[in-house]
Amino acid sequence: MIKLNIINETDYVIDAKLLKKIAKTASFELSIREKLFLNVLFTSNNTIHDYNLKYRNIDSETDVLSFPSDEKRELGDIIISIEKARSQAKEYNHSLKREISFLLIHGILHCMGYDHSTKEEETIMFNLQEKILEKAGITRND
Repeated sequence: MIKLNIINETDYVIDAKLLKKIAKTASFELSIREKLFLNVLFTSNNTIHDYNLKYRNIDSETDVLSFPSDEKRELGDIIISIEKARSQAKEYNHSLKREISFLLIHGILHCMGYDHSTKEEETIMFNLQEKILEKAGITRND
């Protein structure tokens, strides 16, 4: 079972109950039985830009970064830009709730070793993302 440690550096009010529901649903779908801890940082475009540059050598902001852990009981760390999530929710014409849920799931899957570097990997990962969103009851209009 994924246990979240939520850190919020923004003025956005985080729905911890929703995030825990997403983590529980992802745990079930990914057959995670043991307790794994996951840190989730909600931050600004500037801060995520700094992390992206420092750890990936990419000089731009992004929506989500994932850092898997090698520690036994830790899944890893996820960083989500609330600003980027807001703009993408508008761009994709769905709710901010859905976008944040999607980004959290995306980050969890990366921490679990999933990737989307090839078309085959992308199909597997994106189908799983949608399945978890659906099972958690998150729709485009939420």
